[in-house]
Amino acid sequence: MALSQISDTSISQQHSDLMRPVMRGSSLPVQHSSDTPQVESSHELDHAESTKTVHEAQGEGQQVLEPRKSGRMRRSPVHLELFDVELPPSLHPSTHPSNAANSTDPLWRAAMQKEIQALEANGTWTLIPLPQGKKLIESKWVYKIKYKPNGDVERYKARLVAKGFTQIEGIDFHETFAPVAKLVTVRCLLAVAAKRQWVVHQLDVNNAFLHGDLHEDVYMRIPQGFAKKGDTRVCKLQKSLYGLRQASRNWYEKFTSALTKIGFRQSRADHSLFIYRQGSTYTAALIYVDDVVLAGNDLTHISQIKHYLHEQFTIKDLGPLKYFLGIEVARSSSGIVLSQRKYALDILQESGMLGSRPSTTPMEQNLKLRPDDDSALIDAAMYRRLIGRLLYLTVTRPDIVFPVNQLSQFLSQPRQSHLDAAHRVLRYLKATPGLGIFLSSSSDLSLKGYCDADWASCSFTRRSSSGYFITLGGSPISWRTKKQNVVSRSSAEAEYRAMAVAVSEIIWLRWLLRDFGVFSVTPTSLFCDNQAARHIATNPVYHERTKHVEMDCYFVRERVMSHEIQPQPISTHHQVADIFTKALGSEQFQYLSSKLGVRDLHAPA
Repeated sequence: MALSQISDTSISQQHSDLMRPVMRGSSLPVQHSSDTPQVESSHELDHAESTKTVHEAQGEGQQVLEPRKSGRMRRSPVHLELFDVELPPSLHPSTHPSNAANSTDPLWRAAMQKEIQALEANGTWTLIPLPQGKKLIESKWVYKIKYKPNGDVERYKARLVAKGFTQIEGIDFHETFAPVAKLVTVRCLLAVAAKRQWVVHQLDVNNAFLHGDLHEDVYMRIPQGFAKKGDTRVCKLQKSLYGLRQASRNWYEKFTSALTKIGFRQSRADHSLFIYRQGSTYTAALIYVDDVVLAGNDLTHISQIKHYLHEQFTIKDLGPLKYFLGIEVARSSSGIVLSQRKYALDILQESGMLGSRPSTTPMEQNLKLRPDDDSALIDAAMYRRLIGRLLYLTVTRPDIVFPVNQLSQFLSQPRQSHLDAAHRVLRYLKATPGLGIFLSSSSDLSLKGYCDADWASCSFTRRSSSGYFITLGGSPISWRTKKQNVVSRSSAEAEYRAMAVAVSEIIWLRWLLRDFGVFSVTPTSLFCDNQAARHIATNPVYHERTKHVEMDCYFVRERVMSHEIQPQPISTHHQVADIFTKALGSEQFQYLSSKLGVRDLHAPA
């Protein structure tokens, strides 16, 4: 039996009780007669009632004081005061429309009915009596309004969501992990596509989580507004539903099964990457939750895959890749540019820094931040939100990786000096909002790496900072900066630890590139400006100053001996990875940032 109509008994107007004032010194509320005049606002009601109480008490010869009013100024956090938006109460009901101001809004009721009909057509549940001893989970409605580009309302969207937080592990669910594509994999795929002139298209799967098959017995109460009076049946879920703990994993398993049936092979380097290779036809599918990127050398085969996936799941064909995970993708004959210009401008606007004075560097030269500087920030949540947004901006901005890494070390108790340093990054973004990485179409697809370390750079732990930068034919694909886990006794030891981290990434990239048909026949050059570290990596000897270094670091020497890695010398002035380990001056920063492969697509020619 379908749940096609909203039950009239489930939609009722709710009335909230007015709070009754209590006299000071009395434990019982003051009783009022039924002919007490009504007051418009709650403030006027409290004032009128309290005044009446005082007069009645005085008439009986009692001295009663009026309630003391607090003079404290109450204000919301700063990040909640950035915007002031007023919407009609029916636009975003937080619960069932019966609790909203307009309980008979036909637009929301139609949206809910449409959602229920879609779930039933998908075979999401069957209605059965609740088996004895089984536990029910609840559900809720989530509402959203979709707008057209001109600001007009496009449609009302109501989504039924299960309250998965009430599920019990081992009974209602087992595994919940579902992989998503690594952003390094995304950059590698686009770099290879730019070089080999592959077609790159994007798909969006409609209601992706609703396609997963449930392996556990999950019972849910009939959605609010659709329960018939006297009906004691419940929904036995056959397929996954948004909000379930295992929903993402079930969808990933379903999509994996669909692709492997038509000849795709799952990559071992990244489980979100699927490869199809048949004769001269090559196609790669990359999945990030419900966003799918298809890249290959045969447009006909890509069209066939789209048709197949549409039959399986119903998809939106978004055509050539232009916008993915908040990243703008611009393609020309010379290559592909990945930029987050809109995202950077949104950060500036939200932080109130659009009118700030631009800066030529993201961090003051040789600045050392400490956890005990200045006084603690009153609004620490604002600082955490800002750093979180800057962290995602580093996906296409390697030039701000080091300062953001330094600022992210003080999220628990940020200080004013940390916020000032964060504002310096924003001032740099004000000067360069359109910068993004450039993936050249004229590259030779050869890996090249740079690694560096700043010995004992942390002033309060004396640990060193490691950094690496890896390119594919000159196109930036991977970079990182990180504080080392232990204190190094020498600069050579710190550099060698940094080299070990870079080698780990290079070995993984060599495996990944094989899935793209890029095979490295020569050792990958790894440039290091420390001679002692290079000697440790190439000579099978143990030195007095390095015998305590963890044995796993010596896999660098193993990779050198197997001709996969070749350490190369480079001067400190030309060491690109230097920008990932310390705050540089303006001249050196500008020089090294020009070597990072970043380009401003929006700059005037």
